[in-house]
Amino acid sequence: MSGGSLRPVIMMGAGSRGRVTGSLPRAFTLLFKEARMTMHKSTLLPSIAVALAMMAIAAWWLVFRQERLPEGLIQANGRIEGDHYTVAGKTPGKVVALMAREGDAVTKGQILASLDDAQARAKVDQARAGAEALAAQLAAARTRLATLRKQVPLQVDAADADVAHAEASLAAAKAAAEQTGRDAKRFQRLLKKHTVNKESAEQKSLAWKVARAEYATAMAALNQAQKRLAEAKLGWDGIEARESDVAALDARYRQAQAELAEARSVLDDLSIRAPAGGIVTTRIVDEGEVVAAGGPLFDIVDLDRLYLKVYVAEKQIGKLRLGLPARIHADAFPDKAFPATTRYIASRAEFTPKEVQTPDERVKLVYAVKLYLVENPAHRLTPGLPADAVIRWREDVPWAKPRW
Repeated sequence: MSGGSLRPVIMMGAGSRGRVTGSLPRAFTLLFKEARMTMHKSTLLPSIAVALAMMAIAAWWLVFRQERLPEGLIQANGRIEGDHYTVAGKTPGKVVALMAREGDAVTKGQILASLDDAQARAKVDQARAGAEALAAQLAAARTRLATLRKQVPLQVDAADADVAHAEASLAAAKAAAEQTGRDAKRFQRLLKKHTVNKESAEQKSLAWKVARAEYATAMAALNQAQKRLAEAKLGWDGIEARESDVAALDARYRQAQAELAEARSVLDDLSIRAPAGGIVTTRIVDEGEVVAAGGPLFDIVDLDRLYLKVYVAEKQIGKLRLGLPARIHADAFPDKAFPATTRYIASRAEFTPKEVQTPDERVKLVYAVKLYLVENPAHRLTPGLPADAVIRWREDVPWAKPRW
């Protein structure tokens, strides 16, 4: 029997991972037919060779064949992929330093590149100086306000005491004026009766005149004391005005602080940081290049959000639903099963991608399914690794390894 007679029966292409795509009974039938023809057409020795070949094929099939997975498990294969992050800058600028290149493992917040920051630093210094000047003015205004709050009550109390003293002096002057007036009038009556001499009557009249003058002086002093009290009470309005000034300065100071924070934020944006931990897959710029705002600089794959993208046949897709558990078996770690969860099921079917399956299966309709890893300990799995997956759609079925 020629070596080419087995090719239509057994196919072991790289994409099929060693699967027997033909029917084994059909292979035996072909071999038996060819053996009978050989026995009639040739000698016994070639017939024995054919029989030995048949026995070797049967032994291979019995030893290396594997049973299908139990009902409740679906097997698929694909390559591990990850969520991509495009790193871009918020502001335009010239790249002055690169701290990461393709293949580098980076952590969240790590600086990947630096843009020219001379102008941004100057604006930060300017904003800081303005904020410091307003801070000094605000401190001085608060000190004056605090002093005024202490002075006004004292001034009001002192003016109030002066008013009370002036009122008492006025009352005394009024009483003296009234008494001297009565005395002067009485002495005038007695003078007419010649009971007192003229000199005594004149003295009483003069005393009355002096008392009236003192009364007028006390009245003027009271008016002055009342004015001073009113002026002292205006200090409360002065306090309110000072409080308004302090509030205005405080608002300006807070505005200056916000401008300083904005300037610092612009300066910080010139340091391009990794949005997530992962591996740099693409570096788009070089040192010395000028980049626009929002222009992509790097592409990062998050190693903590990896998934295996597989394709499930149309006849099996109805068994899947979001949230189903799965286990991923990578060729690089044959003894380790990585837990995963079904997070995405395509809504439309497509033809099997060329790079995934064997030529005879490329015409089949399949659905893309993403199985997200629950964890990636020590970041052992990386994008690009081929892997097999077992998806369990029945809870009572025990897990099993992939079978091909």
